[in-house]
Amino acid sequence: MNRDLTVGEPGKVLRQFCMPLFGSVIFQQLYNLADSFVVGKFVGEEALAAVGNSYEITLIFLAFAFGCNIGCSVIVSRLFGTKEYGEMKTAVYTSLIATGVLCLLLMGFGLLCSRWLLELINTPVEVMGDSMLYLDIYVWGLPFLFFYNVSTGIFSALGDSRTPFIFLAISSLSNIAVDVLFVQGFGMGVAGVAWATFLCQGVSCLLAVVFVIRRLSAVRTEKPAAVFSWAMLGRIGVIAVPSILQQSFISVGNIIIQGVINGFGPSVMAGYSAAVKLNNLVITSLTTLGNGISNFTSQNLGAGKLFRVRQGFRAGWRLVWMICVPLVLLYWFAGRFLVYIFMKDITGEAIDTGVLFLRIVSPFYFAVALKLTADGVLRGAGLMGRFMAATFTDLILRVVLAVALAVPLDSMGIWCAWPVGWIVGMVISVVFYRSGPWKNATEDCGSLGDDPEKSSLEKG
Repeated sequence: MNRDLTVGEPGKVLRQFCMPLFGSVIFQQLYNLADSFVVGKFVGEEALAAVGNSYEITLIFLAFAFGCNIGCSVIVSRLFGTKEYGEMKTAVYTSLIATGVLCLLLMGFGLLCSRWLLELINTPVEVMGDSMLYLDIYVWGLPFLFFYNVSTGIFSALGDSRTPFIFLAISSLSNIAVDVLFVQGFGMGVAGVAWATFLCQGVSCLLAVVFVIRRLSAVRTEKPAAVFSWAMLGRIGVIAVPSILQQSFISVGNIIIQGVINGFGPSVMAGYSAAVKLNNLVITSLTTLGNGISNFTSQNLGAGKLFRVRQGFRAGWRLVWMICVPLVLLYWFAGRFLVYIFMKDITGEAIDTGVLFLRIVSPFYFAVALKLTADGVLRGAGLMGRFMAATFTDLILRVVLAVALAVPLDSMGIWCAWPVGWIVGMVISVVFYRSGPWKNATEDCGSLGDDPEKSSLEKG
């Protein structure tokens, strides 16, 4: 069901809209968690290191998929808010076509350059074979990843966060069962978890695309919508390209950090692989909630209700902090048990590495949550320059500090880089948010008016 995010009490609207998004990303992360769990328990430490090592490369492709999601979602949200349904359909069709072309190009790059990418991050010889195998199978599944992300972006733009949640819940739970079947039952090792992800993600993608097409066909327009528009592609690109660059640079930064970590050997790699999956579960969840705030912001800007942007930020901030509290406590006090889920042995360097990582970074989830809330507003408003400035500052600090501190403090120095980057990025994002065109908006004067910056927001 499509939902208008421009009416109703913002806190209640965001909770009803964002919580299914939160549930969806939890199930989406189960794909990677299940892969690491199964290979760590049933294959061994080196297999876990291989999956974790390949995961950093896959984040490059995920960055492009995420950018396509955001570019489509923000523009479709804006057009849905202004009730320009014909243009909205054109935006959807254009996004799907452009996504298909981009996906084919990335598949070619991935299949030709996977070994080079793995060598670039100093992948140890003992995990190179499994890393290559996992990555090659993953690349063949990129169409499922891309079209699923665009489809979920469309659902979110229309105010529907429940439909993709249902698809992901079924697919993710199936993935766990198929992982165990392929690895434990058929003895397929790392290839088993890769093929399980391929098959289950494919099912969720096909379902999502079919339901998107059905949902659009139910929206009536005065005349048939154009199937493709270069002008619309340009509007989408204004949002998508900075988002892709932002996520890509983050992925490149993570690859650099992974290269530093790989120098400490398979045990540290395995511990980091387990802990970073748990960390990414939180960060990806908070990012997805930020995406929900982007949709809320975009719809309300389309409707000319700037005052609701400020209300949405405050409600979103409270929501993400409420989610952070139990996660911080869980990771701090139960970190060893959580990391052990991916290991065969509850003692040793690998599990100690994972526990230390979680205890260093988890208290600072409140800072990154506030940053991602502010980023969600900036992205939904199309203020991509400010959004990218805050993100790149965070990233550059983390990469530079990780490389610099790894020498005097060993691997612990790498983990300490995360909180510093998050805090500085949070301060910059909040400052940019507070200077936005909604800062003085009230319910009586919440329209875009004649302000040049506000008018640019209206044009998307």
